[in-house]
Amino acid sequence: MTTFAALMDGPRDLGPGSGPPPLPGPSTSTLPPTTAPHRRRSLVSAWTANWWAVALRGLDLFVSIAGLVLMGLAIGGFFSLTAAGTGVLILTPALWGAWALGRGQRHLLLAFTGVDIGTPVPSAAPQWRRVLGLDQPRLRAIGWAALQGLWGVLASAVVLFLLTLSLLLLAAPLLGRWAEDGLQILWFARPSGTLGHLLVSLIGLVLLLALPFLARGAANVDIALARWLVGSDPQAELRVMSERVETLTTTRTEAVDSVEAERRRIERDLHDGPQQRLVSIAMTLGLARTQLDSDPEGARALLDEAHSASKEAIVEMRQVARGIVPPILADRGLDAAVSALAARSPVPVEVTSRLQQRLEPTVEAIAYFCISEALTNVAKHAGASRVTVDLGLARTLAGDQLAVRVVDDGRGGAVVGAGTGLTGLRQRVASVDGDVHVHSPVGGGTTVAITLPLRTRSTS
Repeated sequence: MTTFAALMDGPRDLGPGSGPPPLPGPSTSTLPPTTAPHRRRSLVSAWTANWWAVALRGLDLFVSIAGLVLMGLAIGGFFSLTAAGTGVLILTPALWGAWALGRGQRHLLLAFTGVDIGTPVPSAAPQWRRVLGLDQPRLRAIGWAALQGLWGVLASAVVLFLLTLSLLLLAAPLLGRWAEDGLQILWFARPSGTLGHLLVSLIGLVLLLALPFLARGAANVDIALARWLVGSDPQAELRVMSERVETLTTTRTEAVDSVEAERRRIERDLHDGPQQRLVSIAMTLGLARTQLDSDPEGARALLDEAHSASKEAIVEMRQVARGIVPPILADRGLDAAVSALAARSPVPVEVTSRLQQRLEPTVEAIAYFCISEALTNVAKHAGASRVTVDLGLARTLAGDQLAVRVVDDGRGGAVVGAGTGLTGLRQRVASVDGDVHVHSPVGGGTTVAITLPLRTRSTS
């Protein structure tokens, strides 16, 4: 029998199945036991990390003052444009200075807040507008400098004032020890006595605890302004992506058409040439076998005929294979393959190569086919007496590129789209985001300049 004393002794282990069932309702045992300490640690970590935003406000004060100065110079230069254009000497440096200040602000925000606002889309304005700073990035930067100057000075002044005030309030008990009639900290209060000093210190502690979060809120405004005006522009990026999608759609269609046309050419050439000749060889060998015993001389003549036809079939197979990657290209690279093309060309070809290493196989194959097509066009249509092929690497803002130039001294007049040769060449190059430029004045020869973006060569 369970006694009252036993109940008062506390719960005992009575074995499985003993004791009353648990009461229905929410149980606190489902919550992780470390939730509250974890939240406290997160709050402390956030408070500590946000002191970087307080430091940012100190540096941002100088950035904002510089923005106000640049805004004033830009306004003065704009109104001085009517004075014989001398305002350009003030306006252009102000625009470029605002652009450089915006770049510096991006690095400051990344260093102190960890937020990367991105870089603006490169300007597509004419060169003279970019030089004068009248393109979109520079104009947006001067607008940012004006807004950041007005907002930044106010926000930095408030945060730095509150920081100084909170430190003075915290030090009130220590500083009030040397004040006879109380320490004048605020313009409306002169705390005196222990209780007054402790109350003032408590106010200072609250301000100091809230200051990093206030500074972080101000930094968020800085991030929004910078991302809007000197960071990545979502609308411009959307336009670039839309153009990119259209370009990829067109080049993909052209690449598919080019491959299909090449497949049909190989199929047609095989059917019309080597296939018919091989059938003829098989029939000749069959006749020779039937005459081998009855007419050895006739069988020998048929064998000679089949031997000659097999040689001609080999030549035709080589001609058909001109659209397939040759072994020399895969084994020795573009330089050796182009030299082999030059050796087979009916027009004298001089090859100059500045390539120091092998390139990615796709780039080498496309460059080889383009040079082969260009040399074929020269032999068929140009009437040239000399051709030069130059291979080299070019460094551009978009990255390293393979630069190919094929120059002849023929009659000129070549136009992209007038025939299938240059059209197929352009389709091959566009499939890997390359460019083709043809300069062919009538009577002045033809220059075909091809650039292909380089990729890391695969070793698989």
